[in-house]
This record gives sequence, structure tokens and C-alpha cells, in this order.
Amino acid sequence: MSKQEFHQIVADLSREIAGRPLDADLDRWLNQHHGAGSPGFEKLKQACIDGVAEGWLCDREGGGIRYGRVFKAEDALARFSVDVVDMQDIAGPHHTHPNGEIDLIMPLEGDATFDGRPAGWCVYGPGTAHRPTVTQGRALVLYLLPEGQIKFS
Repeated sequence: MSKQEFHQIVADLSREIAGRPLDADLDRWLNQHHGAGSPGFEKLKQACIDGVAEGWLCDREGGGIRYGRVFKAEDALARFSVDVVDMQDIAGPHHTHPNGEIDLIMPLEGDATFDGRPAGWCVYGPGTAHRPTVTQGRALVLYLLPEGQIKFS
């Protein structure tokens, strides 16, 4: 899996959600159409696993978390930036989402959950905040941030 192929996978998904409000309806839609076990979910999960193995995803580490911004917000990605983190039984730094955040939760070991949610999608609306937490194992989490906006506390 090349970085360019990964970009195309995320761009295809981004086009489907472009312009939609980041809310509970989008959360339900993503899990219905691209949720755990679906071909789209499996394709993204394998792409992330491959990218980590090849060293171009999660190429930084801090506080026990591997992470990295893969793509800055751009038109081809419907103005979303793309980050991927690799977390195991840990809470990350508290932050707010000025424009919201869309997360794809991909458990790798155990029954890993992200903020209490199992494999699949989790949508946080504009102005929300959290301390991202993976429990019960290890997971990769892909973050889509509108305009790349995130504010660490």
C-alpha cells in the first residue's frame, strides 16, 4: 500500500461525506455504510496496518502513543486532514474539536475500544472535547479533522 493509494481511499470516502454536518446522523450513516466488517472498513484498516508496517503511518512517538499527520487538509480530501494513532490501554492528551472530528476505530489486539466505542466510526460535533482513550487492548484510530483544526488543552 503506497501513501498515494491510501490518499485515494480516503479521498473516495471524503467525497461521500463532504458537506455533511458532523453529528449523530453522520455517525449512524458511516457505521451503516462503512462500519466494522464492511468492505470499506476492512480496506481502510488493512491500508493503515500496511502503512504502519511500512513506516509512513504513525511515524512519531510521544507519551506511549505512536502518531502522525498523514495529509494536511486539502480540496481532494474535502478539506479534512488525516491523522492516524496507534494506542494501547492509554489516554491521550485532552483536546477540543473546533469543527468536529470523525474517528475510525480499528482494534488490533484484545477487545480494544476508543472512548468506550468498539470497532467502527465515532463522530464528534463542533466544539466537543475529550481525552482520547483506548482500553482493553490496542487499536489504530484514523482521525478526519475539518480544516485540520484541533486545539490541545
